[in-house]
Amino acid sequence: MFHCMSLKITDWAEEDRPREKLIQKGTASLSDAELLAILISSGTKDKSAVDLGRELLQMANNNLNNLGKLTIGDLKKLHGIGSARAVTIAAALELGRRRKLADAENVIQIKCSKDVADIFQPLLADLQYEEFWILFLNRSNKVINRMKLSQGGISGTVTDVRMVMKKAIEYLASGIIVCHNHPSGNLNPSESDSKITQKIKDAGNLMDIQLLDHLIISEKDYYSFADNGLL
Repeated sequence: MFHCMSLKITDWAEEDRPREKLIQKGTASLSDAELLAILISSGTKDKSAVDLGRELLQMANNNLNNLGKLTIGDLKKLHGIGSARAVTIAAALELGRRRKLADAENVIQIKCSKDVADIFQPLLADLQYEEFWILFLNRSNKVINRMKLSQGGISGTVTDVRMVMKKAIEYLASGIIVCHNHPSGNLNPSESDSKITQKIKDAGNLMDIQLLDHLIISEKDYYSFADNGLL
């Protein structure tokens, strides 16, 4: 009885090997599985790196955003992916996120809610738990700094209004924008979201620090309190 086995990448025609293909034709010529194959380097004795790449994508429903959410432990569940390969893949996906973030930070002046979303989407979109962040702005709406105020569970995080104002004063901010994510993907603000927004707005009015917006981030979209006339 014959066993059908995948060819090793070294058995392929040179122009079809992922590394050589990338060098000759550029990164855009490679499929997602071939790009993953380069990170994985070599396959096991019974499957190629491209086969492993395809199996990884299948774990993530062929969606790179889903792949970015997998933990090291999740990646290692696939036969042929050990700690070293799992860490390499996770590091590459993190670099992709940071590249998007670096591009967004070139926007030094906030002109609309999308400018804010471009800053926070790479930070928050893939998280399985909530985080609450603050963006500090000067009178020209230029970004002074940003900080994570709190981190919570799947359904919420604790926000201390006093800490929001304390940090805004420390940065001499004239305006702030707050932002948090909804891991569920539901962009509708909860009652607690609306209450904390009002509390921060009221506290800011007392301190002459304007709350310019509150954004809720999901994987693919965002909700702006200001755009919806709630500030």
